[in-house]
Amino acid sequence: MKTWTVDPDHSVAAFSIRHMMIAQVRGQFNKIAGAVRFDPDDISGSSVELTIGASSVLSGVGKRDTHLMSADFLDTQKYPVISFKSSHVQALAPGRARVTGDLTLHGVTRSITVEVSYTAPVKDPFGDGLTMGFALAATINREDYGIRWNQPMPDFGVMLGHEVELLIDLEADLAPD
Repeated sequence: MKTWTVDPDHSVAAFSIRHMMIAQVRGQFNKIAGAVRFDPDDISGSSVELTIGASSVLSGVGKRDTHLMSADFLDTQKYPVISFKSSHVQALAPGRARVTGDLTLHGVTRSITVEVSYTAPVKDPFGDGLTMGFALAATINREDYGIRWNQPMPDFGVMLGHEVELLIDLEADLAPD
């Protein structure tokens, strides 16, 4: 089993949520760290641990980012880290696996299962070693994590959807033995 360290300069955790019932608003977290223990010959023995700096949220609008960091949403003063720790990994097909684990967000931990695609290791063009890619998409209900802020719309519905789509793309470098 080899350990692959997440390259924070080439990895991102992105999200999107329905706004005013008409459009998706997108953002990302720019501080992501962690490790993947992975062996393509023994997928079931693999594991993943990730941490995301909640205050690294970036939506492209400073006022919105400040609101997202407030107690209405992420409450980054109280909950500075979003984390994921796997409990089970299952091979699905070459380049694909199903990962179950605990997602901790806003002080609430819940088990989720996601499908992950991964690439075979490639040599770094600068001669620094081997790198792999991992990608996942998942949808969570933000209210399951205690993030309930919303505003009613005058005609129908609410300002924000309940479901948040998560997209995580990782480049991970082979750690030295």
